Amino acid sequence: MGEGEIARFLSSLASDSHVAASTQNQALNALLFLYREVLGKDIGYVNGVVRAKRPHRLPVVLTRQEVKALLGCLGGAEWMIATLLYGAGLRLMECMRLRVKDLDFTSNQIVVREGKGNKDRLTMLPAAVKEPLARHLNLVRRQHQRDLERGLGRVALPNALQRKYPNADKEWAWQWVFPASKHYMDRLTGMR
Repeated sequence: MGEGEIARFLSSLASDSHVAASTQNQALNALLFLYREVLGKDIGYVNGVVRAKRPHRLPVVLTRQEVKALLGCLGGAEWMIATLLYGAGLRLMECMRLRVKDLDFTSNQIVVREGKGNKDRLTMLPAAVKEPLARHLNLVRRQHQRDLERGLGRVALPNALQRKYPNADKEWAWQWVFPASKHYMDRLTGMR
């Protein structure tokens, strides 16, 4: 096949077979690989290809009333988590990995660490959750103190911080905002 036949084949995938754009791209790359690596021929740029269209999907967004009704069904930590997901734009794991030091009540900001793409970013701390979150942290801090008295209250630290700061895993600033409700044994380090 020459360049014309390849162009017609790729166009027929889009217009006749109605394949997805990614399928058409995969077929093109397979043909380029076949010609270049197996047959040792360079076919160059394939002109005149009808491209498959990528679907344009609009995001589904809840109305204010729907959000209010949804949040109205929740309470406690679940309400705070859902409010942070919606109001601060956090992903679930970003919210679950929040540490006390990541919350800035003075500036109304949250530092999201190692978010999507392993990047850090700042986002806002929603006013609606500020006061309940402060009360929640007071309860968590008291629980942390009781855990420390029982020889617990340690948290996993990122990267090599445990070696650099041996006691940082017990410090309040490094504790999870939403800690686990039960203690468990860390299989790798033997931490409780």
